Amino acid sequence: MQQQTLFSAPEDRPLASRMRPRTLDEFAGQSHLLGEGKILRQLIDADRVSSMIFWGPPGVGKTTLARIIANRTKASFIDFSAVTSGIKEIKNVMEQAEQNRMFGEKTILFVDEIHRFNKAQQDAFLPYVEKGSIILIGATTENPSFEINSALLSRCKVFVLYALSSDELLALLHAALDDPRGFGGQHIVIEEELLEMIANFANGDARSALGTLEMAVLNGRRDGGTTTVERALLAQCVSRKSLLYDKNGEEHYNLISALHKSMRNTDPDAAVYWLARMLEGGEDPLYIARRLIRFASEDIGMADSRALQVAVAAYQACHYLGMPECDVHLTHAVVYLSLAPRSNAVYQAILSAKKDARERMAEPVPLQIRNAPTRLMQELSYGKDYQYAHDTEELLTDMECLPDSLAGRRYYLPGEQGSEARAKQRLEAVLAWRKAQKNPAAPEK
Repeated sequence: MQQQTLFSAPEDRPLASRMRPRTLDEFAGQSHLLGEGKILRQLIDADRVSSMIFWGPPGVGKTTLARIIANRTKASFIDFSAVTSGIKEIKNVMEQAEQNRMFGEKTILFVDEIHRFNKAQQDAFLPYVEKGSIILIGATTENPSFEINSALLSRCKVFVLYALSSDELLALLHAALDDPRGFGGQHIVIEEELLEMIANFANGDARSALGTLEMAVLNGRRDGGTTTVERALLAQCVSRKSLLYDKNGEEHYNLISALHKSMRNTDPDAAVYWLARMLEGGEDPLYIARRLIRFASEDIGMADSRALQVAVAAYQACHYLGMPECDVHLTHAVVYLSLAPRSNAVYQAILSAKKDARERMAEPVPLQIRNAPTRLMQELSYGKDYQYAHDTEELLTDMECLPDSLAGRRYYLPGEQGSEARAKQRLEAVLAWRKAQKNPAAPEK
């Protein structure tokens, strides 16, 4: 009989580790992949698993799903970290996999954070994947199209895992309170509203939700055999009272609306405050940065085209650094956008054009602006009467580029703010020149 030690006691492991799902029935979320009749569920049930990439945010079960697959398929499971391993470790693992194959045993090689491997390291997997020595399951939080070699990616099926919903996280929290592996043997008193707050705060991350619950329970008020988790205690455990969003998630949208409208109202102080509220609430900085990029074109546009550059640069800075360091880059962008001149002319232009595209007949592209790469197309007058602007002294032509029914229609109507005033002057001059070409003044007698 193996003796349990202080260091091997199951209850000493983190709650998220103790509650790790053991079967697909215990697995939370990803019903689009694991529901009845879904593709990944069918592959697992039929034991036809091939090399694949799991792409999704942290805490959605990428590692757990790989372990469940290994157990269901009776394969040898090797857990491999891209953070601590190099070419030498890869070769050692491949030798082990080759030996397993000689004895008729499958080997599933799970590579966590596979995007951290460089090209040479990723290429080392290729021959073993091709001849079937290993079934490669990679996990990544980054877009595989950009982070994984095309040769390796072409040999793997990519499955996208989504952040868990608040309801799915709430079910996990209830299970942790009832399951003997969690707090099932203890009398825990915690209001449903507080569990909902934890679920919403976790932002789709099961590991974060279980970790927050564990911290709250371990620091709860004890009275005899009962542990009570109170609202003030929960706020203290997460160290941010503003993290406790309401159960419907409305506060998330209220805050981003407050940020957007404060910037639109040229109020940098209010905008920075709402930015701080969102960051302190655990909001994804990349989400905020994406909203700033949208604002730069929707509310500023051509009045200051540098606004878009600043917003995109802030997104890249957040991607490189993450929190908490990137807070200053977001603040930089928010202040710049708040003080930049305003114009929604670009936004109104696309709204108007989309309305025509939806509601009017889809007319063919005018012949004069079609390409004519073949002889048949040339015989059909593709490209006939095309006017090359660079061949003219003015670098302009009076050629019509819209369909006949839309000829002369205006979508972009520039304003007078900032740099857009110059764009307006330029456009008005171009329109006046074209009008003069089409309606030349009668010669004097």
